[in-house]
Amino acid sequence: MPQKKISFLFFLLHIVFFNFAFSQKISEVDKIVAKYPKSFNSTEKLAERIEKDFDSDAERARAIYSWIAFNVKYDYNVYLNSPKAQGFSYSSEAEKQRKLKQINDNLIQKTFKTQKGVCEGFTALYQYLAELVGLKCEIIRGDSKVSLRDIGRKTTSSNHAWNIVLIDKKWRLIDVTWGQGYYDSSKGRMVNDYNPVYFDTDPDYFFAKHFPDSGTFLGSRLSKEDFLNGPLIYNTTIEKDYRIKTPDSGIIQAKNGDKITVEIKNVSKSNQVFYLNKKNQAVKVLNPKEKRGGLEFQILIDNNIGDYVTIFIDTNSIVSFKIVSK
Repeated sequence: MPQKKISFLFFLLHIVFFNFAFSQKISEVDKIVAKYPKSFNSTEKLAERIEKDFDSDAERARAIYSWIAFNVKYDYNVYLNSPKAQGFSYSSEAEKQRKLKQINDNLIQKTFKTQKGVCEGFTALYQYLAELVGLKCEIIRGDSKVSLRDIGRKTTSSNHAWNIVLIDKKWRLIDVTWGQGYYDSSKGRMVNDYNPVYFDTDPDYFFAKHFPDSGTFLGSRLSKEDFLNGPLIYNTTIEKDYRIKTPDSGIIQAKNGDKITVEIKNVSKSNQVFYLNKKNQAVKVLNPKEKRGGLEFQILIDNNIGDYVTIFIDTNSIVSFKIVSK
């Protein structure tokens, strides 16, 4: 499932500073990979190039991430019109596994050659390339949280997939599907926008937006209900380490006249902090207080507040909450 991003009034400002911001956020590995051919004759040739150019597991894992994110595009049409699961018959477990492997191999090669796919293709290709360069990698399937309607959602079916890769004896979280770009609902199309934030993501942030089907990959971090009822965070929240201290729930029960107290770490009074009312107008927060390495402020619940409140810092959406009347 693609990551969604809210369009806003500062779109032109975003365009002006895009090249500068891009140069700041890519690593030396990314710069090298950006000069690679857009296509290789085979996955093996790409793996050989990565092994030649990079020595460490961390660099090779990042190189695979950046090449896929630079060159493979999310196929939103396939996402909207998902083909039916491919069925087959078999007479033994060995035959079943051979056929499953063939289906997976076909998916990998199709994604690699057409340079298009959905999360299943992205993750299968990442795993295959990782194994070619000697990395241990797995595919994790589960639920994702990307839009306002996901806050408090009741349906809990699996809708996404990502990878974990073993680097320096530690499993690292990777979502290369979200690294390649996002879906812009205002334009009705995918936008290619490389983002390294989903490579080796901080687990606290990653699991605010991903919930694995198997608890093995999550531990006792939180329950599925807590995941669905939590606030919706955005890419910039992760990039800038804007930790949402309060409210800790994404569903806020309030009546007219109530005030919601919000505390966000790593923000100061020098930042422009505001939220949108139901007319999509920016409302600047009043009397913010610097507190414990962050900023605390209040939002008044009145007739101008809609069903959701999204808080912005400078020009970027940071966190959204769902407002439920008492």
